[in-house]
Amino acid sequence: MKMNRRQFLGHTAAISAVGLNPCLFAGVTDKSEPWKKELARHRLSSLDVKTVQLKWPRLVGKNSRTGVHGWGPRETVCRIRTDQGASGWGQLLADPRKAEEILARFKGAPISEIFDPAIGILRADARPLDLALHDLAGVILNIPVYEMLGSQGPDATLCYSGMIYFDDLEPQENPAGIEQTLKNCRQDIDYGYRQLKLKIGRGNRWMEKEAGLRRDIEVTRVIAAAFPDIDILVDGNDGFTCEEFIRYLEGIGDVDLFWIEEPFQETREDYEKLRAWLKKNKKNKTLLADGESNPDQAFITELLKDGLLDVNLYDVSWYGFTQWRALMGELKKMGVTASPHAWGTALKTNYIAHLAAGLGNIVTIEGVTCTCEQVDMSRYILREGKLVPPPAPGFGMTLLDV
Repeated sequence: MKMNRRQFLGHTAAISAVGLNPCLFAGVTDKSEPWKKELARHRLSSLDVKTVQLKWPRLVGKNSRTGVHGWGPRETVCRIRTDQGASGWGQLLADPRKAEEILARFKGAPISEIFDPAIGILRADARPLDLALHDLAGVILNIPVYEMLGSQGPDATLCYSGMIYFDDLEPQENPAGIEQTLKNCRQDIDYGYRQLKLKIGRGNRWMEKEAGLRRDIEVTRVIAAAFPDIDILVDGNDGFTCEEFIRYLEGIGDVDLFWIEEPFQETREDYEKLRAWLKKNKKNKTLLADGESNPDQAFITELLKDGLLDVNLYDVSWYGFTQWRALMGELKKMGVTASPHAWGTALKTNYIAHLAAGLGNIVTIEGVTCTCEQVDMSRYILREGKLVPPPAPGFGMTLLDV
């Protein structure tokens, strides 16, 4: 069934309300109309907030800017229910003290007035429930989120371990050295990863500059030699100057990098220098990735358009799942790829698996190995370096009543 003019104008106004470009959704599929009718049968009836504890398999140490990360984060999630008995859940993207205010705003509203399967959230004030509404819609429609997005991507997407920090520097009173880093790499490979992201930039805060640079080079070269079939990614967390980072690249010699992430505070001049060095040294396959934390979005877009960056890293939570659905089309037009930031929790890793399977154009997913007694994530499979989202309704994760 095609939309008439009034329906189309209402549809366009809803998209504009959350700050998206209506042109990105001009090709709404006929399937979305029966989906919306089904969602209209459900009205939001309750919202419950709880905290879940995620546990990493080992202590995660320092990066170039921040101290020891610990053993895993606590995340605030919410479960929303409808008057028809359906429920969905996800990270709550707001202060949990505002839960009652959020519920009052939407209680009794048809889900179809808040959420459109072809778009995502329809109102900016629904942003705190973005992930929970995607999960709820999938449950109501009995489809995985990636099917809602169009299932244009691969069934399985490359997934790297984002957990190789400055493991050699811990514990501070008796550092374990590079052997501990190698041990942690082996643990992640045994878990199923075939790509490892190494934190570098020890000289920015934790070691003397030259000693830190030498250690970064040594760690990279040792890991590359020990695991020659593994892709290596590096992340500087803006801990270098451009000149320092080029010295690091010269130091690792013939080690090929899958990507370079945030080596320095981004400037056009520095990325031009880095791109020129990579070209001169025949490292054109190495991807440049940026945009993870509170970026100047207009500047990141400019760098992507001008070929100075290859991968957009906006965080899947703070940027928003609905916003990412819209942005992916723009990135495809630019000829660049994405890898939404997911550090901290496997919840975010799994959300991104649906973006990848639904929309494609995600070059690799940030993997964060976690266990959680309050969440069943067992349906997700990491096999030979690729993450497969489950065909279960919604995001396919179960919030347990424990």
